[in-house]
This record gives sequence, structure tokens and C-alpha cells, in this order.
Amino acid sequence: MPAQNDRNAFTARMHPHLYEINTWAWLEELSAKAGKRVTVGAVPDEEWDKLRELGFDFVWLMGIWKRSPSGRHIFRTDINSFALYDAALPGWTVRDVAGSPYSIQDYVPDPRIGTWSEIDAVRSKLRDRNIGLILDFVPNHTGPDHPWIQSHPEYYVQGTLADFRRNPEAFFLAELERSALFIARGKDPYFPPWPDAAQLNYFNPSTRAAMLDVLKTISTHCDGVRCDMAMLCLNEVFAKTWSPLIGGLKTPAEEFWPAAISALPDFVWLAEVYWDLEWRLQQLGFNFTYDKRLYDRLRDGSPRDVRLHLKSDLSYQNKMARFLENHDEVRAASAFGRERLPAIATIAATLPGMRFYHQGQLQGRKLHLPIQLGRAPSEPDDPDISKLYAKLLQISSQDVFHQQDWKLLEASANGDASYRNLVAYRWQSGQDVRLVVVNLGDTASQGRIYLGAPLDVSRRYLFSDLLNDKQYEREGKDLTESGLFVRLDGYRAHVFEVTIL
Repeated sequence: MPAQNDRNAFTARMHPHLYEINTWAWLEELSAKAGKRVTVGAVPDEEWDKLRELGFDFVWLMGIWKRSPSGRHIFRTDINSFALYDAALPGWTVRDVAGSPYSIQDYVPDPRIGTWSEIDAVRSKLRDRNIGLILDFVPNHTGPDHPWIQSHPEYYVQGTLADFRRNPEAFFLAELERSALFIARGKDPYFPPWPDAAQLNYFNPSTRAAMLDVLKTISTHCDGVRCDMAMLCLNEVFAKTWSPLIGGLKTPAEEFWPAAISALPDFVWLAEVYWDLEWRLQQLGFNFTYDKRLYDRLRDGSPRDVRLHLKSDLSYQNKMARFLENHDEVRAASAFGRERLPAIATIAATLPGMRFYHQGQLQGRKLHLPIQLGRAPSEPDDPDISKLYAKLLQISSQDVFHQQDWKLLEASANGDASYRNLVAYRWQSGQDVRLVVVNLGDTASQGRIYLGAPLDVSRRYLFSDLLNDKQYEREGKDLTESGLFVRLDGYRAHVFEVTIL
């Protein structure tokens, strides 16, 4: 197994590219193709080679841990989920319902996925390709049949019979050898409880210590973790959610995350986080935090909303994980539509921070797979979307997009107000310069962009559009005085390489 300090190779590149794989469904797809059962250790090398060729720095094997049989039974018999299964996988069977990867019975690989030795072999193969391995950590809860329910029920938030009578959906009965306890079901405070989750008690020091031990074990098999709903463990959030049930326990003097992160300093930490708590978790040590706000603004907001979001501090921007889809979100091809993707995908691919892609996104898949299903439907690739992503990944893998010098630029009017639809920014590394201009409007927009850097007024500049394979020559004097004139059709983009002639 590689030494601990080898992890630095995977954290050295700024603005890394992450690829999320729905491991169970992917193995089913590979098994169907091979005509035999494929576990993760038997994945053909060419699958890992493809990811290296596309320029990915990290692979997140989502959902490798042993899934809760109790949780699986819940979703195999949850009539309210059947409509989702019907829409995603017509003709599904009970065996296709694998259960949620976030209802974990134990932090060991699920038998369907493979073994520890297979996980370690995959990690080694990825490292040979200079790719790091990310795995899940679910801090807030376990499955309702985790061994701790019997051996350490004190790790969990507990209620009483009276609590159960008042709100039976919020608890389940755990029958121990000499007692019976009502364990709280895990929850996000803004939504009903998850039926397949047992809520851990983060005001109990023993719970924190046990979860830290889990993390230390995980860390010997991967290079980082994606932490599910990471903000739920914050002292303030936990207290607001669970204070009626944790009576005598005092608020811990410290947060959980700094202790965990300091224990594994060379690890990569990615937080799923919402509610404007991204900065807070970054300050507690996370390398990257979900940028759900950008996703929402790209999908439903205005170009002005996007620009305002990008005006925040660069140290904050550098730690944002930009995505257009993941296992929780609607597929990007459906959420944004084919027409908008050239603009939207260009922004997600070329902003600072982690660039986060999801299995099937690069092929333009449209059907969202509920996480409880272990098999995905067959969908044809969209050649135009595949071509777009292939080009964007090739462009954004260039060194200049992985440097520190990024600057948001202002567009100004050129005869009308359509310039307000434009978002522009510059990357620079020495003399290596890229200019990205995106039209987030649905009609043609024009404006002038000032490059925000000194130009030689006596020279000519070549703007090579790497995205559209076109070139334009401009005088340095005109660029200095009037800026670069840009006109883009609706939802189109330029990625210029700027060189001096």
C-alpha cells in the first residue's frame, strides 16, 4: 500500500476534476456487457484508462459500503417510491431495489461491490494513472440495523414511548437483549425523517470517537472522502434539530470536523453542504464544499445572479465544487436542456474550484436514477453533448486552468443592454492567457470585454477560440481603448487562447 505522504500527489493540482460513479449500477452495466458478474476488482483496465485520458484527478466510487438489509426492505415495499422507480426503470423488479447507499449497515465493502483487497487494487490502479480515490463518509446516521444499535445504543439519539406516540414516523423500536429502545430516525431539519436511517448523537463524545475511528479505517483504503450532509454535524445545527431529545448533554466545546480533519491532514475532504454554510465548513478545514448556489442560479437565476456569486473572495471560490448534476440532482441534459448546455457546461468546466462530473453526464443521459435502484436503464449517447464535454475537458485540463491567477471581468455596452447576459473571466499563467466569455441569455448578446491586464498597444493579438475552432486578430491599441468586442448567439461561449503576434 502506498505511503501516507503519497497522497500529496493528488492534492497538488489546483482546481481538480472529479468523476462520480454510481458503483452498484455501473457494475450491473459492466456485468451485462461482459455476460458475467463483475465486481469492482474485475473492472477492465480500459475503463480506468478512459478516465485518465479525460483528465480526471479523482474518482468517487459512490455507494461501496454494505447497505442495510432493513433499509432495502423499507424501499422495496414503499409504495410511494414505486412511481419514481417506474419513471426511471420501466419494468423494474424487487431485486433491482438495492437500497440506499446512505443507509449503511457497516463500513465494509458490500458483497455486490467487492472486497477490501479489490478496493485496494482499484486504488493502486488509479494511482498508477495519477488519479485519487474518493469514498463516502456518512457522518449523520447509520442504517437501522448497524451493529452499534445492539452494542452501543448510547451512540444514538433516543426517544421515549411518549415521543413515539406523538410522532411515530420519527422513531423506530430497537429490541435489545434486555431492553427495548426508541431510536430517532435520521433527518434533515427541513424535511421528514429518513425511514432507513438511525440518528447518531454528536453531543456524545463516545459517538464522535467511534466515527473518527471509522474515518481512520476508511483512510487506509482511499485518498479522500465525500461527506454526506456535512453541516448536520455542526454543533449549532445539531442542537437546533435535536435539543428536545438530548437533554443532559452539553454542547461540545469544539466542532467535530476540525478534530477529524487534523487527524488525517493529507486527506482530501469534500463536503455536501447547503444553507449558506459552505464558508463555515471551509474554515473548519474542508478542501472543497458543494456549490449548490451556483447550480441553482445557473438553472433558475439570471446572469446577474451568476456574476454576483462569482464576485466573492477567491479563496472561497477555489474551494467550491462546481457541478451540473450528481446522484441527487436531475440530469443536466434534462435540467438545462441541450440548447443551454454549451454556455452552462463551459462555466462549470472553467471556473476555479473542483470541477465535478457525474457518470452519464458526459454522454447526455437524461433519466435520473433514484439512489435506491441498483440498475440503470439503457440510454443512447447524445453525440453533440459528448463532443461538447470532450472538448471542454480537453481545454480545462490545460495547465493555465489549474493556476492561481483567475479574474472576473466586466462587460460593457455596445449599442444595447444585451451585454448584461455576458459572463467573462480570465485565466493567466505568465504569458499563457485564456479568456472565457459566456452568453447566459437565450438571444444574441454583444458587449465589450476589457481584459484586465496591460496590453502592448503596438502589437496585434490573436484570439484563438478553442471551443469553436475559430481565430480573430485584434490591435492592442483597440483592445486597450475599447475592449474586445464580443457577439455570441444565445447560450453560446468562447474560450479564447490569447497570444501576441
